[in-house]
Amino acid sequence: MPSFFLVVLIFGLPLNLLSLWVFFQRLRRWTRSTVFLFNLTLADTSWLLALPFLIHYHLNRLYWRLGLPLCTAVRTLYHNYFYLSIFFVACISVDRYLAIVHPLRSLVLLGRRKTCLLCVAVWVASMVLSIPVATLSLIQTCPGSNRTVCTLYILFSETRETLPYSLLLSIIGFLFPLLSICYCGLRSVRELRRRPDPHNKQRRLRRVLSAALVLFALFYLPYHMSRNAAIAMRAVYPDDPASWRAPDVAFALEMCFCSLITCVNPLFSCFIGRQGFTALCSLQQVIYKWPELILKSLSAQSDKSEGQGLCSGQLSPLTNF
Repeated sequence: MPSFFLVVLIFGLPLNLLSLWVFFQRLRRWTRSTVFLFNLTLADTSWLLALPFLIHYHLNRLYWRLGLPLCTAVRTLYHNYFYLSIFFVACISVDRYLAIVHPLRSLVLLGRRKTCLLCVAVWVASMVLSIPVATLSLIQTCPGSNRTVCTLYILFSETRETLPYSLLLSIIGFLFPLLSICYCGLRSVRELRRRPDPHNKQRRLRRVLSAALVLFALFYLPYHMSRNAAIAMRAVYPDDPASWRAPDVAFALEMCFCSLITCVNPLFSCFIGRQGFTALCSLQQVIYKWPELILKSLSAQSDKSEGQGLCSGQLSPLTNF
């Protein structure tokens, strides 16, 4: 688990920082989609900055040394991120639906001011939904050892509070956004199919919308199912901890898998507009060509030194080797 989180941090943080750089330095005009994608990237980055604490915790074999306030903050931020990501993906889907199906009405229904207010509302709503996580985060000492753990509410043996809370979150924070994303995506794809597409631009957009829908369900549906199953097994078999192991392992694997979304979300920045797409892709090309450029530079230097050595009667270090 810590090695997986470390890989996500190594790849996800540069991608999201690069996306933030594109937002601030390369985009001259911010549209509604730009605002939503910026907030999504900001949520990804904030979660990635908290990830080193979880990596440190797991590398220490679940021995928490950083105190209760930081335990509460890390658990709340980790939980808060998932629903920030879900809500902003839903906002992007609604925005694309309005732009495709109701292009004229969208200017009135979702102007720039309303877009900013909606983003603020999403942050506030997500934080409110995560308040119980802060109250349920505890530091406990394991019986029979001196190990101190930063507990996760999902692994509590007492489910009188955790199970209703998890089910409520699954409905409000996942099921409703999933239904809106499905409706907006399917309606948008249906509308694009009706339009003439001589240059295959509509086909590309249809594929993007369909891929977004599939990825959303792929990442978040198993996560919520495994989380509810882990809590439900404790409610059904409170005196049989052995029966909790399988759903706990499934939930732990889903936590790792869902963290990959922080590496996938920056790819949506390629579709925020021509400026953002060009800037991001040009930077990626430079990064990918770094090894080739370094080899060419070394080759040019070696050719130059070899030529000078032959003319002066000396051998270059490369030919000595």
